[in-house]
Amino acid sequence: MVAAVRLAKYLAHSGVASRRASEELVFAGRVTVGDEVVRDPARDVDGSIPVAVDGRHVRVSNGQRAVYAVNKPRGVVSTAKDPQGRPTIVSLVPSARRLYPVGRLDADSTGLILLTDDGELAHRLTHPSFEVPRTYHAKVRHAPVREEALQRLRDGIELEDGKTSPARVKRLAADRIELTIHEGRKRQVRRMCEAVGHPVIALERVRFGPLWLGKLEEGQHRRLTAPEIDKLRRAGR
Repeated sequence: MVAAVRLAKYLAHSGVASRRASEELVFAGRVTVGDEVVRDPARDVDGSIPVAVDGRHVRVSNGQRAVYAVNKPRGVVSTAKDPQGRPTIVSLVPSARRLYPVGRLDADSTGLILLTDDGELAHRLTHPSFEVPRTYHAKVRHAPVREEALQRLRDGIELEDGKTSPARVKRLAADRIELTIHEGRKRQVRRMCEAVGHPVIALERVRFGPLWLGKLEEGQHRRLTAPEIDKLRRAGR
């Protein structure tokens, strides 16, 4: 038995999903406490009454959580399962744990993505309020990229879903830029670059919070050390 916590937090601690995704499971009526279907993610639970998702019991483990860094290849989707049968990021990390991705990279993008069974950490790294930075290298069309385009990216771009926050941007080559953002909108970097007249040809994430991709080969993974995980827990605001 654990100290009483909200149901969504209990599910996240159990490794079922991130806090946000756990709330959706509850709202959808897929979670039971004992024999009762519970639709309130704020319901307090302590494990003394069995908690189940889709009839499968879950519990909070006292063991150490796992976090993996993966260099995602192009064509791999950032989900645990894919109805279209495409290779998933989870399939690249053989593990008995129930891992899920921290945020997403679109299928055409490559680079650093994290997998974990720590819902609380995933929530901290992805929730906009924490403003955890992500850094990307983009190869773009219509070189050279001029200072005017870089400054527009720094100032924020008006997209269909609102203006982006200011980004940190620098030119790496005539057709390559490094861009750091702390939002997680769908295909945001691609849309920002297209808005300034430089559609993306190739996009790689090289940094997530304090963690850099480094020399990790494409398609490979490594388990993070305890100090690295501690740094991730302190990332952002």
